[in-house]
Amino acid sequence: MDSNMSSGTNSSFSRILSREQNGVIQPILTDLYQITMAYAYWKSGKKNDRAVFDLYFRKNPFKGEFTVFAGLEECIKFLQKFCFTESDIKYLRTVLPSNIESEFYDYLQQISTKDVQMYAIDEGTVVFPKVPLLTVEGPLPIVQLMETPLLNLVNYASLVATNGMRFRLAAGPKKILLEFGLRRAQGPDGALSASRYCYLGGFDGTSNVLAGKLYGIPVRGTHAHAFVTSYTDLLTIGDETLMMKGTEEPVKFLPICKKWQKKLTSILGFLDDQVSDGELAAFISYASAFPDGFLALIDTYDVIKSGLPNFCTVALALHELGYEPRGVRLDSGDLSYLSKFVRSRFKKVADSLNLPWFGKLTIVASNDINEDTIHSLNQQGHEIDSFGIGTHLVTCQKQPALGGVYKLVEVNQRPRIKLSEDVEKVTIPGRKIAYRLYGADGNALVDLMLRLDEDPPTLNTRILCRHPFQESKRAYVCPAKMEQLHKLYWDNGQMVRSLPTLTELRSKAMESLNSMRQDHKRALNPTPYKVSVSANLYQFLHDLWLENAPIGELA
Repeated sequence: MDSNMSSGTNSSFSRILSREQNGVIQPILTDLYQITMAYAYWKSGKKNDRAVFDLYFRKNPFKGEFTVFAGLEECIKFLQKFCFTESDIKYLRTVLPSNIESEFYDYLQQISTKDVQMYAIDEGTVVFPKVPLLTVEGPLPIVQLMETPLLNLVNYASLVATNGMRFRLAAGPKKILLEFGLRRAQGPDGALSASRYCYLGGFDGTSNVLAGKLYGIPVRGTHAHAFVTSYTDLLTIGDETLMMKGTEEPVKFLPICKKWQKKLTSILGFLDDQVSDGELAAFISYASAFPDGFLALIDTYDVIKSGLPNFCTVALALHELGYEPRGVRLDSGDLSYLSKFVRSRFKKVADSLNLPWFGKLTIVASNDINEDTIHSLNQQGHEIDSFGIGTHLVTCQKQPALGGVYKLVEVNQRPRIKLSEDVEKVTIPGRKIAYRLYGADGNALVDLMLRLDEDPPTLNTRILCRHPFQESKRAYVCPAKMEQLHKLYWDNGQMVRSLPTLTELRSKAMESLNSMRQDHKRALNPTPYKVSVSANLYQFLHDLWLENAPIGELA
């Protein structure tokens, strides 16, 4: 029995699986050929054949050398609710050929996942090509029908989680990363998935309110340029009042702002006839609405001549009334130069007025930022505390798809292999189990796949690790620590292992990444991580390859 299985955990499993699920994810969300294959299996008497499929990917995305596995929880929810409804059957009768036997539709309505087992790597783990993320075992037609939905749930989730992690690596551990991609994502489902899995990949929050509600992700946001341009002058806010913090005493806010504006002209050296009164009115209005969370977008007209002076004016007026302003957001221009200029002015105000906190106000940058932008800003030097990232993050513009595959590796305990002139597309046959081997320094050295009937590796003992396809690539490894990657998650129609929360997955992903050497994670020319097979599996693979490959004939 799996070590995490116990009768006392069923209620907690049910609670976890009761979390919101996208209702679109169902067996009929599939490619038609999956259903036609299921019919052919059924008709030829193969409905009770026991099959094993591996879901894996062939190449890491974004020209990198690591991937973050995501989407497992949704896969388990899919298994839990796997069934064809009466309306599904009614529709299929209209699209499948008329010669389909009626009993097949009865079969579809009766199938479930009670005879299915699913093994998986823990969600949030850093993973590598060829190692199965999921291994699904069960009746051949049923596990065949799972191919497209499972790939749909894993491919994008893992891709965007990996993209998020790459942004985290580029920005560094101390910067705040916010996902602002809702308006640019591929539809509402893409937007929700992006928010969820960017957070798993290391982001700190999202602008997506629904994602915050569904997944418990912190939500963040300020205002847009439209808010600023909707104000034209100070007349509309002349009588705006704000309570002195800790009292019920209303105070007219505009006169206090005017006082600070006049004082700041000598400190910051701006001309009060150059600042935009409409922008100042907008900032006063927003600060009055959110006095404890005032963060202003300062590039609507001119950052240096108007936006920055107007923010400082309102920020100091808020401080006088007992509130703590947050900072500014830059959404255009030379972000390195502007962030350094803004920081220098914050520090000048701090020194002039003996307000140390003012020099540490937050500077947020948005403006179509991608991973390369952050690396460039790091090289130039900048004073940005937080990045708001949208389009390049959620659409994964560097690479639009992960390219995961779902391949048959065993039927009725007989290993199966798919051959190809492209060696990368040759499958590794049979049920396998993978281990991650670590060195004495705590860094991961290699992922090793073994046949199911092999003994696991032994700590502090030399193990021969072989490249699956290149005969000369082999090495001995003496692991100081090891981790079994594949664990049973679904058996006898129910989940048998508890699932972490999204926050726990986020921590898991960072912990997993930290176990990788720096050269595997670097943005430029990273070192490939080694994925290997045991000597036994290597020999078995190549014997089966020769057995199934046609022998050429010279004439």
